[in-house]
Amino acid sequence: MIGILLNDASYEQDIRELLMAFYPGEGFAHERTGGVDFYVEGTYELESGTFSLDILENEEKKAGAAFPISYENRLEAKTAIKRELYGLLSARTGKTLPWGTLTGIRPTKIALSRLDQGVSEEEIREFMEKTYLTSSEKIGLSLEIAEREKELLSHIDYENGYSLYVGIPFCPTTCLYCSFTSYPIGAWEKKMDQYLAALFKELDYVAETMKGRTLDTVYFGGGTPTALKAEELDAILTRIEERFDLSSVKEFTVEAGRPDSITEDKLKTLRAHGISRISINPQTMKQSTLDLIGRRHTVEMVKEKYRLARKLGFDNINMDLIIGLPEEDINDVRATMEEIKELAPDSVTVHSLAIKRAARLNIFKERYADLKIENTQEMIDLTAEYARSMGLVPYYLYRQKNMAGNFENVGYAAPDKACIYNILIMEEKQTIVACGAGTTTKVVFPAENRLERVENVKDVDQYIARIDEMIGRKEKMLEKLDGLS
Repeated sequence: MIGILLNDASYEQDIRELLMAFYPGEGFAHERTGGVDFYVEGTYELESGTFSLDILENEEKKAGAAFPISYENRLEAKTAIKRELYGLLSARTGKTLPWGTLTGIRPTKIALSRLDQGVSEEEIREFMEKTYLTSSEKIGLSLEIAEREKELLSHIDYENGYSLYVGIPFCPTTCLYCSFTSYPIGAWEKKMDQYLAALFKELDYVAETMKGRTLDTVYFGGGTPTALKAEELDAILTRIEERFDLSSVKEFTVEAGRPDSITEDKLKTLRAHGISRISINPQTMKQSTLDLIGRRHTVEMVKEKYRLARKLGFDNINMDLIIGLPEEDINDVRATMEEIKELAPDSVTVHSLAIKRAARLNIFKERYADLKIENTQEMIDLTAEYARSMGLVPYYLYRQKNMAGNFENVGYAAPDKACIYNILIMEEKQTIVACGAGTTTKVVFPAENRLERVENVKDVDQYIARIDEMIGRKEKMLEKLDGLS
C-alpha cells in the first residue's frame, strides 16, 4: 500500500494516477496507518507558490523536490507536479514509462490539436518529450496516427454534424475482465419489449431534436448487439431508418462481437439494412484462455462466423484482440496473430488488458491471485508488426487506467476501412448523441473548445422506468446547441 499525504487535495487524482502507472494494482491510504510501503507527501505553500514532494519511508525522507507552481494555471501546475513526481518514482523503481507522465486516455489529442494549429512535427516531438517525458517511439506513434486522423476527419462537419450511438447492454455471458454496462441476455428476454419501447422513445426524441443536422456515423455497441434476436435487431434498424435522415451517413457499425451470439439470420438482417461495418471479436485464439475468461465460444466458431460474414458480403470486418490476458505469453500472442493474419480482417483493434474495479477479475481478485498476467513492449510490438504485414496501419489510439504494462489500445485498418466513429469518440471533436442504458452523450461546442456530458442510468429497470428523465437530461443540454430551441 502507498500513502498519499497532501495539505491540498487539488492534484490528488493526478498524483494517484501516476503512482498507479508505476505501481499497478497497489492500494492507497490517505492518512498515516499500518501496512504502508512508503508515503508521497505533498505540501503547497501559498505565500511562496512552492510545491514540495517528498518520498517517506518509516518517517524518513528518502527523496524529495521543491519547485514553483501557479495554482492559477491548473494545466501547468499539474504538468509540473507530475514531471517532478515521475523523476522521483523513476529513480526509486529504476524504470521509465513509455508514455512518460501522460496518464489520460487520449494522448493523440495533444499531437492532433497542434497539427490543426499548424505546429510542425519537430516542434510537437520536442514539446511532448520535454513536457511529458514521452518516449520517442510513442511520440512517433502519436504523430503517425494524428496525421491519419486529420485526413480522415477532414470531411466531417464539427459544427453542424453529429454521430449516433445506440447502446445494447446485453451479452450472452459476462467476461472475466469486463466492466462495461452489460447484463446476461437470458435474464432480460421477458423485458426486452419494455427496453426497446424506452429506446425507441429516446431515439424518436433525438431524431426530432437533431433534425436539420448532418448525421455522419452510427454505431451500435454494448454489450453485444447481436445478443438480441434477429427480429429485435430488425425493429431497431427499421426505427432508425424511419426516423433519421441517413443520406449523409459515412459508416454504420454494428458490434457483432461475440461469435456465440452470431447467426446467419442476424447477419442477413444486418446486410438487409445496409450495415457497412461489423466486429467479430475473438480477443484471443487460444482456447484455454477463452474458457478461462468466460467466452463461451471456440476458436473454430470464430473462424466459422467470420467466413459466414464474408460469404454474405460483409467487406469491412473488424476483429478485437486483448494483450495481457491471464496465462498468456508472447508465444500465445504470436499464435493468435498467425490465425488472424490467415483470416485477413479489414481492421484489427489491439487492446492492452485493463482491470477495472467492476470487473470480476478485480472483484474476486483473491480467487484469481495465482493467475499470471503479462504484457510487454515486445508483445505490443509483435502485434504492430503483424498488423502492418497484413496491410493495416494505425489510425486511432486510446489508453485506459490500470492497463497491464501501462501501454495503449491501437486500431489498425486497411486503406478506406478505418472507423471514423472510433476517432470521433476519442478526439471529442463532434457531438455524439447516445441512446440506451449506460450510455453517455457528449455535446461538443467547437467554437468554445468545450464539451459537456449527459449520462443515462446504467440499470436497465431504472432506464425503462425513468426514460422521460433521460430524455429531459438530453433536452437541457442539446437545446444549448446553436439552432436548437
